[in-house]
Amino acid sequence: MFDVEKIRKDFPILNRKVNGKPLVYFDNAATSQKPQVMMDAIVDYYSNYNSNIHRGVHTLSQEATSAYEEARIKIQNHFNAANPYEIILTSGTTHSINMVATGFTSLLNTGDEIIVSALEHHSNIVPWQMLCERTGAELKVIPMTLKGELDMDAYERLLSEKTKLVFVNHVSNALGTINPIKKIIDRAHDFGAAVLIDGAQATPHIKPDVQELDCEFYTCSAHKLCGPTGVGMIYGKESWLNKLPPYQGGGEMISEVTFEKTTYADLPHKFEAGTPNIAGVIAFGVALDYMNGIGLEQIAAYENELLEYATKKLLEIDKVVLYGTSKEKAAVISFNIEGIHPYDIGSIIDKLGIAVRTGHHCAQPIMDYYKIPGTVRASFSFYNTKEEIDLFIEALLRAKTMLS
Repeated sequence: MFDVEKIRKDFPILNRKVNGKPLVYFDNAATSQKPQVMMDAIVDYYSNYNSNIHRGVHTLSQEATSAYEEARIKIQNHFNAANPYEIILTSGTTHSINMVATGFTSLLNTGDEIIVSALEHHSNIVPWQMLCERTGAELKVIPMTLKGELDMDAYERLLSEKTKLVFVNHVSNALGTINPIKKIIDRAHDFGAAVLIDGAQATPHIKPDVQELDCEFYTCSAHKLCGPTGVGMIYGKESWLNKLPPYQGGGEMISEVTFEKTTYADLPHKFEAGTPNIAGVIAFGVALDYMNGIGLEQIAAYENELLEYATKKLLEIDKVVLYGTSKEKAAVISFNIEGIHPYDIGSIIDKLGIAVRTGHHCAQPIMDYYKIPGTVRASFSFYNTKEEIDLFIEALLRAKTMLS
């Protein structure tokens, strides 16, 4: 039984007030709030078994190593990776994408083509542009439609024997569109191309099965999944991780070091140089346990209720324009009120305790497509309520009256 009031008690920050009003947190696409059990795991690590991991023979090091590697297995199981060493632990999605983009420097040549979508976050655009500058490869873009969907016919036309890599987000952070990634992956494979899926925005709502998807790479960040900031993961097929060179040099990623030659460690350590965020990784595992305890299917169903309710209420406001109206959407709404700058709306409703994101959401090409400076983005999580949406609508109406 999904009990939102019981769930809300797990999140201490939901008790606070902002500007004298109860906090209504609708900026979940930027980062989720954190359950007490996840924060307790961080305190427990530093209080009871803080130590550097791997190679230590003493008890604290062995306990920390065990907890760290258990978290890797939790992540492996959550995403249904075939092997734990196909899960590379990183500082987040941006780090993960850069790791792959840098690795592909040695695999691409002048004249090769790589494909990105028009719906991407800057983190899934800029590293590939830099890769093209280094290699002479050409960047192609899958265009978007007015509904905020990808033009799949155009995607078909872009694919060719020159296509080496396709990268696309699972869910658009700016619009909430759920992309048809299985179809994108399968068609790319028909041309022998590898596929990287940016799952940062999808994983709070969808539990991907990387073996079923058959993608070469899938990445996400813990902080959007009720986990801590500064931690993420990238799944990579073993064969592809073996093709890529190490991303960084240092401790942990080596097998033997001499001044004449260094040999590298096996997976996953080859890509995990230096001391990692041990507490963060352990807490990432705890956060996944927490979300799986509630159930991702129940979470998605409840969030969809919130999305439908909020969309209906917003459309009752005169001069509201919605961006991203795909039938397949996660719990994200981007909108504007005609004649009012999104920043002004965000500033005023903040005074009423409502937290939303305003601006281009690190997705400037989307805003350029719609010829707007940005949007107001309300993004919902499983601890939000319809009562909070009512407060949000009331605040919007007040802001509209003040700014019109």
